[in-house]
Amino acid sequence: MKKLLLLLMTCATVYSVQAQIETPQPSPSATLEQKVGLTDITIEYSRPGVKGRKVFGGLVPYGDMWRTGANKNTIVTFSTDATVDGQTLKAGSYALFTKPGETSWDVYFYTDTENWGTPQNWDESKVAAKTTVEPSEIPFNVETFAMDINNITNAGGHLEIIWEKTYVAIPFTVPTDNAVLASINSVMSGPGVNDYYAAAVYYLQENKDMKTAMKWIDKAVEMTKDNPRFWILRQQALIHAKAGDKEGAIAAAKSSLEHAKKAGNKGYIKMNTDSLKEWGAM
Repeated sequence: MKKLLLLLMTCATVYSVQAQIETPQPSPSATLEQKVGLTDITIEYSRPGVKGRKVFGGLVPYGDMWRTGANKNTIVTFSTDATVDGQTLKAGSYALFTKPGETSWDVYFYTDTENWGTPQNWDESKVAAKTTVEPSEIPFNVETFAMDINNITNAGGHLEIIWEKTYVAIPFTVPTDNAVLASINSVMSGPGVNDYYAAAVYYLQENKDMKTAMKWIDKAVEMTKDNPRFWILRQQALIHAKAGDKEGAIAAAKSSLEHAKKAGNKGYIKMNTDSLKEWGAM
């Protein structure tokens, strides 16, 4: 009996040590992943709530350095170099600190990411980039602190901070054009269909030399003449139209429409039909 009692007491002790109660975090963590051009960007941060408090100018005093969130400092990671306000951020991770003000915010990308809150001793030499942006008032209340990346183009975007009634956008750029042009130049010595197609479409999107784009897209069409592809023909139509070759654009659109109908692709049927109507060919 004594042995049984001792065993039960031991089991109870072990259970009490191992058992833990899990409750929701007051500022839950979040991770945002976004590709901009050819750059992968990750934001790791915590999301406090307003909870009836005055945030900016209250909970977060004006003129004080802020971790930009809660708990451990917010971390922004770029897979390639990026540029903020003319300053280069090398590929890697940065702590994002801000100094909110009534009419402007100072924003800091800090190389030391291992801080719980703000650094005890601020080291200016660890500031990889600094910029100043203007906050905007939004007409509704955002209860939970949020970060996002928007206004995305091939060349950059805005890193956004949204909380309470305040919106802040931090513009940045990424070296997509340099990377794509280097890739195009390296493969053009022996490109395939997809290379010609991708290079031509990029030139169309970025409003580069249309004569070169025409040469490449025409080559892609020629290389697929035994098995025409309506999506390549569609881009050929758009490129020729932009280059001022209306006759060539109409011919390509009609061919794309024909093959899209054979494939049963309603989207391309509509796009080509709309273009042909716009160009007076239907």
